[in-house]
Amino acid sequence: MTDARFPFPIPFGWFCVGQPGEFEAGTPRALYYLATHLVGWRDDAGALHVQDAFCPHLGAHLGHGGKVDDGCITCPFHGWKFDAEGANVAIPYSERLNRKARLRTYPVVEVNGLAFVWYHPDETVAPMWELPALPECDDDEEWVPVLSTSYEIGTTWQEMAENGVDSAHFRYVHNTATVPELDSYDTSTFPVAAMRSSQKFQTPRGIVEGRIDSTSYGPGMSAVHFSGFADLLNLAVTTPIERDRCIIRFNFRVKSLGDAKMTQGVGQAFANEVHKQVLEDKVIWEHKAHLVRPALADTDGPVMKFRKWCTQFYAEGVDEGDERTVFTPPWWPDRADEAPAKATASARIEG
Repeated sequence: MTDARFPFPIPFGWFCVGQPGEFEAGTPRALYYLATHLVGWRDDAGALHVQDAFCPHLGAHLGHGGKVDDGCITCPFHGWKFDAEGANVAIPYSERLNRKARLRTYPVVEVNGLAFVWYHPDETVAPMWELPALPECDDDEEWVPVLSTSYEIGTTWQEMAENGVDSAHFRYVHNTATVPELDSYDTSTFPVAAMRSSQKFQTPRGIVEGRIDSTSYGPGMSAVHFSGFADLLNLAVTTPIERDRCIIRFNFRVKSLGDAKMTQGVGQAFANEVHKQVLEDKVIWEHKAHLVRPALADTDGPVMKFRKWCTQFYAEGVDEGDERTVFTPPWWPDRADEAPAKATASARIEG
């Protein structure tokens, strides 16, 4: 179902559901993402599991009053137990199990200091790619964590991400004296979109030549590197809450400048500027409509190339009024027998 503003369904991919420390062993955590009530829990070995939240018996929410016991989650209503695969393994007042009573269980990875789940509207579809472990996120001394922030915004991931290829908006929305100059935009390697840009940064020392290099690994994670005035990383992760509402989390790191106070100061100043720009963008995002056939200027960025890349992640297609656009990799879904069990970020596709 779509509305007048957005023709997109919820995309498939890897999506952040929080930081690992938010999930304590033995304590179920209620979540709501992807228009779905979920429950996250750690077993005694520390492994994180995310499953549909409603018990298939009579619908109790496992994240409110549920317990973790012996590697299983226990329903607070009647004590039914479900294992990490979602199977019913115990009914305390019956000798027989209910093998039809299952919880949908989502693949989980913990990488780059965040917890992600794989979502696809067809739960039989296994993860199609892996998220890379970024070396910057594994070295807190060399790449100093500065700040993590989050914003809930009434729009879609695609509308927010489109700003990256729309350099002209920086001058008018953010009142910047300079805008990024696009060097290249490559979407030939599924599921990656790699944008490389030159940028003149305004600093207390004057204009500094630098770069903004962004790599997106599907709709849920982008690594944005800034260089010139300093070396910074913004690991941006976006998760749909509803089809037309998202949470975006920014995780900032700065390559050490050799002085802790200076490093934190540079990182905080950068994060403050990003915060300012997000609030400026939010006004536009929460009120604009997606135009399927925009009237572009000849100097606008690669908007349509970006949109074509986005269509890969809509299993249900995109409603474009009189027609429906569906991107079909050569091996999916009609040729499912040829589909790889798990694609990597370097796997090639055609189309």
